[in-house]
Amino acid sequence: MPRKSFVPGAALVAAAALAVGLTGCTGGSGPDGSDADAKGGGAASSNPAAEPGRYQTLPEACGLPSRSAIHSMLPGDGQPLSSTEADKVYGGTADITYDTDRRVGCRWTRETTAGTRHIGLDIQRVVSYDGAVSDDDKAQGIYDKKELAAQIPSGAGSPSPAASSPSASKDKGKGTGAVPNGASSPTGKAPSGSPSPSSDPSSDPSAEPSGSTAPRVLDGLADAAFLNDKLVTADSGVHRDVTVVFRTSNVIVTLTYDQWSTDKTMLPDSQELQDKARSLAGDLADNLSE
Repeated sequence: MPRKSFVPGAALVAAAALAVGLTGCTGGSGPDGSDADAKGGGAASSNPAAEPGRYQTLPEACGLPSRSAIHSMLPGDGQPLSSTEADKVYGGTADITYDTDRRVGCRWTRETTAGTRHIGLDIQRVVSYDGAVSDDDKAQGIYDKKELAAQIPSGAGSPSPAASSPSASKDKGKGTGAVPNGASSPTGKAPSGSPSPSSDPSSDPSAEPSGSTAPRVLDGLADAAFLNDKLVTADSGVHRDVTVVFRTSNVIVTLTYDQWSTDKTMLPDSQELQDKARSLAGDLADNLSE
């Protein structure tokens, strides 16, 4: 007579374990048949990291401006320079930094009988280590703090061509300490490279600055930009400080340009300094974009 088939108990246990293992391999699939990430990787992949900035390195700061631009901003008093002196003055002195891919800078100075002028250039590359914040957004936040600290009037953009005419800048005045640029605009203009004379060096420094030279946001320069201008008087003399700050992608550039004079009756010309600083800032933005 036929013999009945027989499965040992150990074999039944192995079969059950195999079935459970197969179920575990397929049980992770979602309702649409896609596999789920046990560590939440699927959810993270739907939120990609923020975009990196355009700039991954920085140029050599002293070589970024053209020599002709630096020459025009540091005029002499008719005394020629030797080639060695010219290289020292117009070549600039690099700032000491510990990571030239993150920050670089340069300084230029020229002393003349009409006064001393200085140019300072600081270039910072911003990197965001927050995956949800792009390098550009991080840089914009730093730029915003600089603009706030400079107390740039809200909505104060670049003046119209009409406002930039010579007749639009006739306010005058001077006081001790830092005052808004236009509060001490000269009544006359001295030759290029020389401070301008003021007929009343003790005028009220609270006078409203002229529309063409007041601290303001600069339209059309990089992604965001502003200009600040202050006249500072001290026992040793008077100096005007013009600063242009702009952001291009994840790089923030700070350009400073000032003129000093020991003669307090000779005020540095605001329009000249601003025009030259604004022109160089435009060149720097173009050179960085190349």
